[in-house]
Amino acid sequence: MLRYYSYKGCGTCRKAKKWLTESAVEVEEIAIRETPPSIDELKLALKSGLTLKALFNSSGGDYRELGVKDLLPTLTEQEALEMLHSRGNLVKRPFLVSSKGALAGFKLAEWEQFFL
Repeated sequence: MLRYYSYKGCGTCRKAKKWLTESAVEVEEIAIRETPPSIDELKLALKSGLTLKALFNSSGGDYRELGVKDLLPTLTEQEALEMLHSRGNLVKRPFLVSSKGALAGFKLAEWEQFFL
């Protein structure tokens, strides 16, 4: 089953969910703020080709509040993953995880290719 992490107030998440529904892709929807992705799911995203930087929601308030832009270069991979796991608002959303990999953010072409 695909795990789809989203935030109800996020317009991009709503667009992605609409596309998933129209494409008949069934997902387990999870509220990202209440239940952030696990460390293993975040590691899978890195193995899928995403960078640590790409996993962070750089336009979010938490990102600015914590000064992540300046912190990120000094963090180890494990520290960055733990930060993401501890605060769902830091994770780029929507965040989708399957057995074949992960996606962060919604770019239609990437999602179409992922589901081919």
